[in-house]
Amino acid sequence: MNEVRIRPAGDDDLEGVLALAPRLTEGVAAWRDPEGAERAARQWLTGSLDAAKTQRGAVFVAVDGEDSQVVGVVSVQCQRHFTGAMDAYVGELAVQPRAVRTGVGRQLMAAAEDWARQQGLRHLTLETGAANTAARRFYAALGYLEEGVRLTRSLETATFP
Repeated sequence: MNEVRIRPAGDDDLEGVLALAPRLTEGVAAWRDPEGAERAARQWLTGSLDAAKTQRGAVFVAVDGEDSQVVGVVSVQCQRHFTGAMDAYVGELAVQPRAVRTGVGRQLMAAAEDWARQQGLRHLTLETGAANTAARRFYAALGYLEEGVRLTRSLETATFP
């Protein structure tokens, strides 16, 4: 991997950003529809790009210096925490497999944190799949702490204990 540059996403980045959608499905519970998860990921990315155009958030891409190919993306916007505080929220972070463990994810998260500070926000929050242990380790290494836990029970096969 060559030198990577982080910059705001532009209209020409749509295809490269959407190509990262399958990476956002990692860690989705096994009982969920994988095609539905990928469709949702594409919608999230498209929605984040649209929000950035209207300055309701930002999307940053990591671009490989050699061929200007998008190798990573992060989206961030303001979101109200249930306590009433405004936080920055990372909606999506995805990195191409060839860029994993090269510092691209850290650079993208640093860009999201910088954006949040510029907005005057004090916290940056995000969610990831419970089974996505690699992502959970990555975020923990950056200093992120688990704040909530989402529990799900199938109603199709389960009977009340």
